[in-house]
Amino acid sequence: MTVFERSNAFYLLAFFIIAISLGSAALLFPGMWAGGGALRFTDAVFTASSAVCVAGLGTVDMADFSRAGQIIILLLIQTGGLGIVSFSALILTISGNRLGLNRRTTIQGFYLDGIEYRPRNIVRNIITFTLSIEAAGAIALSLLFRDSGVRDWLFMGVFHSVSAFCNTGISVFSGGLERFSGDMPIVIVLMALIFLGGVGFLVIHDVLRFISGKTRRLQYHSAVILAMSVLIVVAGSLFFIAFERTRLFSAMSTPDAIVNAVFQAVNTRSGGFDVVPQNGLTQPSKLLTAILMFIGGAPGSIAGGIKITTVFVLLAFLFCPSDKAGDIKVFRRRLTGESVNKAVVYTFKALILLFTFIIALTVAERSTGKTFGSIAFEVFSGFGTVGLSLGITGDLSTAGKWIVIGAMFAGRVGLIALAFPHLTRTNPDITYPKGTLLME
Repeated sequence: MTVFERSNAFYLLAFFIIAISLGSAALLFPGMWAGGGALRFTDAVFTASSAVCVAGLGTVDMADFSRAGQIIILLLIQTGGLGIVSFSALILTISGNRLGLNRRTTIQGFYLDGIEYRPRNIVRNIITFTLSIEAAGAIALSLLFRDSGVRDWLFMGVFHSVSAFCNTGISVFSGGLERFSGDMPIVIVLMALIFLGGVGFLVIHDVLRFISGKTRRLQYHSAVILAMSVLIVVAGSLFFIAFERTRLFSAMSTPDAIVNAVFQAVNTRSGGFDVVPQNGLTQPSKLLTAILMFIGGAPGSIAGGIKITTVFVLLAFLFCPSDKAGDIKVFRRRLTGESVNKAVVYTFKALILLFTFIIALTVAERSTGKTFGSIAFEVFSGFGTVGLSLGITGDLSTAGKWIVIGAMFAGRVGLIALAFPHLTRTNPDITYPKGTLLME
């Protein structure tokens, strides 16, 4: 194997490390920080990591950056949002060099047969969809912000459109977006952008082909993504209404409460905007929020988490009988035993990473008086690249901040690396003796 053909994870790691390093250095330049004192190195790295990993957590108020600093953050969000698939494919194909087999397999692993398979077209579609949707969102939000009396409404519209579609949840309004919890048009536009960013380019492309008549039915993958997304949003919305109507949503009208409940169900899967204060949620709602942050959005999308297709396969594994080969029949399709095995292994690896960071942050913050619930919530948010917090991010110790940086990095880079298609060498089949274990 040549140096160029080394593992995909190496290039993924290098891409994000370089982007975060350059972003951190840029944020430390004079004139980027407009808050009191000087921006600390750790806070610069945390902000850059949060933007590139589209995690959304912040140890400082994003409104305290100068306009130039906010533009740097916007560019970092866009870089992380477009992600390793488009950027690596663009770099590898723009020179005209022939793609190696593992490079081509990695890129094509984010698309399905019958939709697209050429790396150049994949990159073009991703960039076209991204810029088109963000432009439409920017126009809508700019006009709505202008009508709401927001200064610099054009920049605010562009920034929050990119942040919403990239599922980052970073806001340059001081105090986040809580001031707009009663402005339903703004909430609805943000929710639509988050949802589109979370279902993935593949699904958007497939739906457009279906609407235009180029195909008679949606791909199985797209149908599962849309069905699971609707199921999770509806169930989550009903749950939040049930537990928050007389608490966090008590001062809202019924229509506003319903919209905010739906927004919470969509937002928690990777959006990360603080439209309502998360520390005001009831304990059951906080638990559901953590679960939704862990689940995340669709594969091939900007969203984080273990992805809803993984959850779909796990549910099928739990409730549907399998044949001798381990295959499961769901909705007139067959999920192979290999797919089931990948989903189970992937989920367990994600859980190991998640709880490792929870333990590490608990140890780092053991003398600060923070509750275990708030610490666990913070790690779930960082690892799921969501950005919601119970208000402890800025008060973390230096060690705690670096642990959360690691959680954001692992949630974005580590989970993508685990999902990469792998090429394996063919080994002679060896049959080992049967092993028996008592399970009770």
